[in-house]
Amino acid sequence: MDKPVVVVLFGGRSSEHSISSATAGGVLRAIDRDRYRVIPVGITRSGAFVLETDDPDRFALDAERLPEVVDNGTRVLWPEAGGDRRLRVRRSDDTVDDLGGVDVVLPILHGVHGEDGTVQGFLDTLDLPYAGGGVLDSALCMDKHFMKIVLQAAGIPVAPWATVTPARWEREEQAVRAEAAALGYPVFVKPARAGSSVGVSKVADDAELASALQKAFAEDDKVLIEVAIVGREIEVAILEGRRGGAPRASLPGEIVLTTREFYDFEGKYLGGDGAEVVCPASLEDDQIRAVQDLGVRAFEAVGGRGLARVDFFLAADGLYINELNTMPGFTPISMFPKCWIASGMTYPELIGELVDTARERR
Repeated sequence: MDKPVVVVLFGGRSSEHSISSATAGGVLRAIDRDRYRVIPVGITRSGAFVLETDDPDRFALDAERLPEVVDNGTRVLWPEAGGDRRLRVRRSDDTVDDLGGVDVVLPILHGVHGEDGTVQGFLDTLDLPYAGGGVLDSALCMDKHFMKIVLQAAGIPVAPWATVTPARWEREEQAVRAEAAALGYPVFVKPARAGSSVGVSKVADDAELASALQKAFAEDDKVLIEVAIVGREIEVAILEGRRGGAPRASLPGEIVLTTREFYDFEGKYLGGDGAEVVCPASLEDDQIRAVQDLGVRAFEAVGGRGLARVDFFLAADGLYINELNTMPGFTPISMFPKCWIASGMTYPELIGELVDTARERR
């Protein structure tokens, strides 16, 4: 019997290109080759789809040289909708090779043009099954402003915030400063549609606000000013239920900060000092249940599909959801796989869950 063919899609045009590439390295190394045949497809920073080398070591996460997809002259030719779902590649000498039929695409893309519903819509148009979030939940969770609105409507606590655009900052600077002051310093300033803590600043007072906004505006033209909730940073990994079952929640993990102000890019991906990923978190049984239940509620509120990592603040007055990430990092030090491994699942089994859930959905 032929093995199901999985296209591992990674890279992309966003500022999180290297993190996506590093995630691909982990997935390519861990995916069960006895169960699946793998075709690695990279997206260059300029948006070209190329056939990549099936070599996990090429995409190892290294602080001295972040991995990336380089244009190698190939071009992946996607199947036409309603066709045979066969993937082809045009080589640099203009010859075309047939790579065979595709059963599932695993889009391990982070940030815009990948995690925001755009690639998901592209794959829907081609009628290709794919793992992870769909168009709506991906787009919704990519935009923290609208994600908060939906969660609030579902009665789920979120950190108070104000939303700012460059035009509004230029037109109403004093009003924005007043809103930030009303939220109460310190505040976090973050791009509405970026991940991996790119463009995020912790702002101690009014004097630091303008520079933090400019840093965030460099990543997105919509920015959130958000209350800095004092509490523990707890995260839980959610998987879609199988065969119509309820979503499943892992044991929660915790980001323990020692010398860092917040869990930034270096702490998340480069193993920097001052932040530790701990899973399972040291919580009472009732706290574990509360995190798992609220994580599932949030996943269902946004129409979650496939998977999500739900990030919380555990404050003195209860739980607040910080964000949902519909394609969380899968690097060796990332929280999502660590939580499921702590819950009794292996890394290859976790990848298999995503692939098999996508196949069942068809």
